Amino acid sequence: MKRKKLPVGIENFEEIRKEGFYYVDKTGLIRDLLNNWGKVNLFTRPRRFGKTLNMSMMKSFFEVGGDKSVFDGLAISREKALCETYMGKFPVVFLSLKGVDGLTFDLAYQALCGIVVEEFSRLRFLAASDKLAADEKQYFKKILNGKYEEADIIGSLKKLSCLLEKHYGQKVVLLIDEYDVPLDKAFQHGYYREMVALIRGLFGQALKTNDFLQFAVLTGCLRVSKESIFTGLNNFKVLSIADARFDEHFGFTDAEVRQILDNYDLQEHFAETKEWYDGYRFGKVDVYCPWDVINHVDRLVGEPDARPQAYWINTSGNDLVRRFVDKADKTTQSEIERLINGEAIEKAVRLELTYNEIDDSIDNLWSVLYTTGYLTQAGETEDGKYKLVIPNREVREVFILQIQEWFKKTFIRDDKPMQAFCQAFQTGDAEAIQKHLNLILSKMISVMDTKARDEQKENFYHGLLLGLLRSDPSWLILSNAESGDGFSDILIEPEDPDAGIVIEVKYSPTLAGMERACEAALEQIRSKRYDERLRSEGRERITAFGIAFCKKRCRVASEMLY
Repeated sequence: MKRKKLPVGIENFEEIRKEGFYYVDKTGLIRDLLNNWGKVNLFTRPRRFGKTLNMSMMKSFFEVGGDKSVFDGLAISREKALCETYMGKFPVVFLSLKGVDGLTFDLAYQALCGIVVEEFSRLRFLAASDKLAADEKQYFKKILNGKYEEADIIGSLKKLSCLLEKHYGQKVVLLIDEYDVPLDKAFQHGYYREMVALIRGLFGQALKTNDFLQFAVLTGCLRVSKESIFTGLNNFKVLSIADARFDEHFGFTDAEVRQILDNYDLQEHFAETKEWYDGYRFGKVDVYCPWDVINHVDRLVGEPDARPQAYWINTSGNDLVRRFVDKADKTTQSEIERLINGEAIEKAVRLELTYNEIDDSIDNLWSVLYTTGYLTQAGETEDGKYKLVIPNREVREVFILQIQEWFKKTFIRDDKPMQAFCQAFQTGDAEAIQKHLNLILSKMISVMDTKARDEQKENFYHGLLLGLLRSDPSWLILSNAESGDGFSDILIEPEDPDAGIVIEVKYSPTLAGMERACEAALEQIRSKRYDERLRSEGRERITAFGIAFCKKRCRVASEMLY
């Protein structure tokens, strides 16, 4: 039997169903939405968790004239009464605001206008409707022709609802996907106040004073404070990642992931898929990131031995983690270390913020990291705090990457201490190197997993040292280079053509064992003749260093090689 194609990057429900793509059935969302009625419903979920596909699915279900066959065999098709009452019975207005971006407010405003005009164009049959008055048709054509003013755009969704209700004799279903993207971009680029005013006006008319509205559904990553956007909206139901309602409808469950892997004969990859992409807690259900799973399975189909990759993190600049790490004080740094090592941090989480409040305190950033998927909850304390954890290996890699960037910015760019550090290697001053390294280690955020193998820990310290040494651009630095009877950890060719440096890195499980580890490192350099490569280039004044690490401490020993 021919296997279905995997819908990598496809967010159009009808395309997936009609073109034979694999589909994880989330139509139960429609049933639960109708059975738990809300006039205005906001779903907040992290990016890449199927929000846009679910909105496209709802558009296909509710819209007049839709192809009902695309729901054949799906869960919602078994809800006969709901289908009879609601399927294909409503005009639908569907806007995705994910493209509203720009370095200035004017550019972002034009992007928003373009999206509104595009939806008017999709419904351009209204311009010829015999149910509309002449002035209403004139207004519609004014939007289509780009002759609008800002007031026209602010009132556009309400007006479009009115025209559709007149044409069909039925109230409108309004779907707004990624509602908070314009606010996020405005916050980043410095025109937040102007965008808030625009969105508040648009949503106020569309959601608050719209007599032509059957119901509305919005999606986004953050619940922006009611005072910021949804002022005076009393018919507002927020369904966040903490809500048990609808918890299975965004993200894949264990059973759904097993089914996907079974379908493509990839059952043996379940454990790695779970380690990398599972771990999110929505309501009372553990879910995987769908974007990751689909991409990983698609890769495995063509390359069965492919290793998991970070797909989700590469769809964003991860500015929130960077901002978080930059603002971290000593206490927060310690908490980050605990998170990376698999522990939970207890925090009071605010699910409702304005973007202006994000930088007010580090506590707000904890909340944002939770709502956007960089952290998840592993339970609550008696006093209502969330036990926050890093959900999976992929996100852990994000933290490590951003921490390493922070480290380089904080330490490596500090020229004078780094010059002194590098000079100490050239003079063989083990004491000065040790003092400098211990100072750095005491200030940095450790990214070491205490459960990792000693070899992995050694590799981390090896990479740390390489990053520090590369602060001197005049040095040629070779890592794991073949020399003598093996591969030396680090070989350095300084500017001085007669000098050379050999470094062997060791990890010690105990502080007391660091001195012995240093001696073992020097013995390894001598016995395996790691200096041979340097001598072959005429470098005769060679210094060997054995450097042992344990947690945030190090020990350095040196000797001249003759």
